[in-house]
Amino acid sequence: MEHNDSSVAKTRALELVGDHPDLTPLVIELLWQLVHSESIQSFLDSALLAISSDTRASYIALAVAEAGQWTVLSDVGRPQSLPVDLLADVLDRESVCRRDDWVAAPVEVRSTVARVLVLRTSDAQVLHRWPAILERLAPLFCYGLTVAASREQHEKQRQGRIRRLETILEIAHRWNQNHEMESLLVDMAEASTRLLGADRASIFLWDRPNRTLVGRPALGVDGGELRISDNSGVVGQVLQTGQPKRVDVAVDPDQIDHQVDEQLGYQTKTLLCVPLCGSSGERFGVFEILNKQSGHFTDEDEAALVELAAHAAIALENTQDRQQLLSANRQITEQAAQDVHLIGQSHAIQTLRSVTQRVADTDLAVLVLGENGTGKEVVARAMHYLSCRRDKPFITVNCAAIPDTLAESELFGHEKGAFTDAHQARPGKFELAANGTLFLDEIGDLSLSGQAKLLRVLEEKVLVRVGGSTPIHTDARVVAATNQNLTEMVRQKDFREDLYFRLNVVTIELPPLRGRVEDIMLLAEHFLDDFCKKARREVPTFSADARRRLENHPWPGNVRELRNLMERIAYLSTSDRIEAEELAFILSPREHTSLISQPGQSLSEATAKFQAESIRAAIEQAGGNISQAAAQLGLHRSNLYRKMRQLKMVLPADFPLAGDHKSRS
Repeated sequence: MEHNDSSVAKTRALELVGDHPDLTPLVIELLWQLVHSESIQSFLDSALLAISSDTRASYIALAVAEAGQWTVLSDVGRPQSLPVDLLADVLDRESVCRRDDWVAAPVEVRSTVARVLVLRTSDAQVLHRWPAILERLAPLFCYGLTVAASREQHEKQRQGRIRRLETILEIAHRWNQNHEMESLLVDMAEASTRLLGADRASIFLWDRPNRTLVGRPALGVDGGELRISDNSGVVGQVLQTGQPKRVDVAVDPDQIDHQVDEQLGYQTKTLLCVPLCGSSGERFGVFEILNKQSGHFTDEDEAALVELAAHAAIALENTQDRQQLLSANRQITEQAAQDVHLIGQSHAIQTLRSVTQRVADTDLAVLVLGENGTGKEVVARAMHYLSCRRDKPFITVNCAAIPDTLAESELFGHEKGAFTDAHQARPGKFELAANGTLFLDEIGDLSLSGQAKLLRVLEEKVLVRVGGSTPIHTDARVVAATNQNLTEMVRQKDFREDLYFRLNVVTIELPPLRGRVEDIMLLAEHFLDDFCKKARREVPTFSADARRRLENHPWPGNVRELRNLMERIAYLSTSDRIEAEELAFILSPREHTSLISQPGQSLSEATAKFQAESIRAAIEQAGGNISQAAAQLGLHRSNLYRKMRQLKMVLPADFPLAGDHKSRS
């Protein structure tokens, strides 16, 4: 009970006691009950019991008359039939009345509701004294009922607000789990109508550039959305002013946009509308509910919708941000997928494309083999972007670059304090590649201990960080690659046999560039076009000699070497036509042969060795084609054979000697 109520009750009690000091204990008891009772019923029960004890009445009750019928609200003693005639007299006279062994006093007399305190006793002294006492008690009793009713109503409202806030929090939690805009808007509309007892609801989002409010969901409209001007109707006013607004059509019919009602085939009777504001305070929409099912929208309804709109704004902002991120990520993924090509028309590349497409959308482990520079990572990326994992991470690990002591931490992560420099916990590559693809390049360079731990994770799909104990599930698809002969490494115990078979479910072997001559110019033109766009210059053309020289080069660095050459041409060449002289190949260190003769060799021996090496290099560069090698050396084919016999060079069996024999026959 509030302080003001207590003071008023005390004042009335002092007036009541007046010349009846014997009433003091009873009044104190009534005051105590008035202060501590939380409801009308509890006050009535306690107060009547106190009066009954003080008067030793056989029966006491509070009766209420509604629509000509008397009902007992609370009583003490053996139930008895009410003296209806006496009660009627009390209402007529609006004063205390006595008849036989009954005494009755009006507590509250109104046109619609009347309350009467009635007492029965066989004690003549009580019957003599209590009419005057009841007359004095009635105002305090009436005031107690008023206070108890107010307190009960306040408690009901408080409990209602608590339940409403709990419901709003539950709704907001559900909204924050929903990341699809359309279903989120529908859920918001349905939740608000249930919470506030309304018929319909719509969320209007502001299309600022077009000065339009887009309302969804909108029942009865094609596409489920309603578009109106951002300054029309009540929603336009709320958007412009930022203030909530309630409208009752019966009171103010001009406030409603009846054209919208006609468009929707709907009749708006009551309306409540509040603004939607972002985290920065900027308005970006309006939340509207229509037609309260019982009466009119109240202050409490408005407060609840304002609270609901605040949570709705957060959920909508989060969903919009997430959708923008997803859209941006999708665009990046599409761009990345477009940049990954297996270029070529050779039979080897066509077969490679076919195999890659077949295994891409599976979870099979793939082992990619090939020389350095053949494009093993390109194949791995192609499989990733052709699979359902394309929107997930593609993580590359160069096993050759990881020190043995850090291999486990790099792959599986570590907890804080796991080792000297572990200042904070860090996820490993497997965790970073969750639901995506993990490309393990140079897998043959992974240490034997690292191989053992990798095998366990591949088999169990569970990892544990270094220094940790919590199992972490991993669903990363593993694609491994190497330029080494793993079979020979297994034979020499340098690579685990069980890991080899685990990785080698599907093997893709990339051919060297010298083995697919027909693809060289396709690749060259592709790389040159790409680099020229970056260099902002026109794409030059290749002369016939330049094309032949590109096709005849052995490409020890494979596609990587060709790509680097095209990059150099794009940025350094200034002509519109690339000649053979501009193709400055880089000599492979592995194939470099010293032209300096060894000590002790004669000039003729050194000359013979130089000629043999030159012929051997020309034949290898021509891919075994003797005619091309002879032309490159400035000799006729028959003269080249003769020179090779003079130098005692071994002629390979697959050289086209038959043609030479024919020419001599």
